[in-house]
Amino acid sequence: MTVTLYIPSDSGALALGAEKVAKAIEAELAERGQKARIVRTGSRGLYWLEPMVEVLTDKGRVAYGPVMPSEVKSLFDADFLAGGQHKRWLGKPEKIPFLARQTRLTFARCGIIDPVSLDDYRAHGGLVGLTRAIAMTPAEIVATVTESGLRGRGGAGFPTGIKWKTVLDTAAERKYIVCNADEGDSGTFADRMIMEGDPFVLIEGMAISGIAVGATKGYVYIRSEYPHAAATMNAAIAAARRAGVLGADVLGSGKAFDMEVRVGAGAYVCGEETSLLESLEGKRGLVRAKPPLPAHKGLFGKPTVINNVISLASVPIILDKGAAFYKNFGMGRSRGTIPIQIAGNVKHGGLFEAAFGLTLGEIVDDIGGGTRSGRPVRAVQVGGPLGAYFPRALFDTPFDYEAFAARDGLIGHAGIVVFDDTVDMLKQARFAMEFCAIESCGKCTPCRLGSMRGVETLDRLASNIEPQKQIELVTDLCNTMKFGSLCALGGFTPYPVMSALTHFPEDFKPAPVAEAAE
Repeated sequence: MTVTLYIPSDSGALALGAEKVAKAIEAELAERGQKARIVRTGSRGLYWLEPMVEVLTDKGRVAYGPVMPSEVKSLFDADFLAGGQHKRWLGKPEKIPFLARQTRLTFARCGIIDPVSLDDYRAHGGLVGLTRAIAMTPAEIVATVTESGLRGRGGAGFPTGIKWKTVLDTAAERKYIVCNADEGDSGTFADRMIMEGDPFVLIEGMAISGIAVGATKGYVYIRSEYPHAAATMNAAIAAARRAGVLGADVLGSGKAFDMEVRVGAGAYVCGEETSLLESLEGKRGLVRAKPPLPAHKGLFGKPTVINNVISLASVPIILDKGAAFYKNFGMGRSRGTIPIQIAGNVKHGGLFEAAFGLTLGEIVDDIGGGTRSGRPVRAVQVGGPLGAYFPRALFDTPFDYEAFAARDGLIGHAGIVVFDDTVDMLKQARFAMEFCAIESCGKCTPCRLGSMRGVETLDRLASNIEPQKQIELVTDLCNTMKFGSLCALGGFTPYPVMSALTHFPEDFKPAPVAEAAE
């Protein structure tokens, strides 16, 4: 029997040396005259253990990691092709505590299947949701998604079913599905992991969405910094088209839906849905005023569903298992699971999919293992570069849209960046203003000029020039940007600035002036 090895080709694993490990294994196999089938998978998301190599034995998969190319020879000496013991031996991957504690619904196949094998996808429960969807009426599909409680996983948390119903109820000769894969927030990688590790789940979700609202064309807008994701998506779309999953007759249903990948030019603001539409149309990525909403007048002026990758990738399991199954996870109005991305100065960085409701402290201290540096955690930024900084005093906050909003924070794309006690929060506040100034599309004054004035004001504060006046001025600036900006780039920049000022005021106080020696 030929041994099967699973080696990730996920970008995160590649950055940590997975390709070198794969080549070393191939060379060692050739030198020893042994044969093995190598399957390149996505990552399971345990990045502190990448590159993680798995071998299929008669007792199931056995994992080893993090494997260095120099350790490959000793792995073979330890008979790792049969699951032998080695210092990198991790045992059954699903028994690793970080994985064992998760509720993997959306990411159930990531790191397990060959991402571009439709047969693999079907063998692990794929296309069941789409098969059920084509037997339902569009209204029934929309009602199922609405009842599930699924909300936009891109950050806004808007109910997905309501967005779909609006497009369904809007008459037009043509409608579109647009997937926002312009994942630009610091500390986020869930969209990329799905596209590189299980692209068919996104394709299936988009096809279900198209059938639900009457759209026959879809676009995946991927940021240019994700070449591996774009390549994997294109390969999967071609395979789906060949198999009749996409095209003029989806799974023999008589219903049409096709899709393609479009690559952006690297502008952060194009993660905002209307500037994304402008970019898709070949224009400069400027934010549109709303109304009209994209659901009424979106891509090329037609009714358009715009959803994040994780929102669309969550749809197949809802149609497969039913609305009640999905709704059973979570708390309050936050239903289902959320892929929490743990990054920064943290011991166990990676993707942790769980039902809403874990506290921030559980995520950082228990699951993340505290800081990698071993120093105390001082601050955690949740929701990307425009997310609020939470101090340890707020670590009892449950991961829930409303709970975070009640404490002047936002979940955003569920990225968590950990900082130890060496962080300078005044510098972090300045970074937020500088980030906004650089990434602003320039269309509205509060964002374009407010962020520049914010940088200048915080620089004066750092130089101890009339500190109280600068604090009052930056507070006023934040208020203007929050309520006067055209989109969330300028509107959310005040979150990191004001949370840093509120929770870490000591970093904004002038340094004591040393007394002159007598």
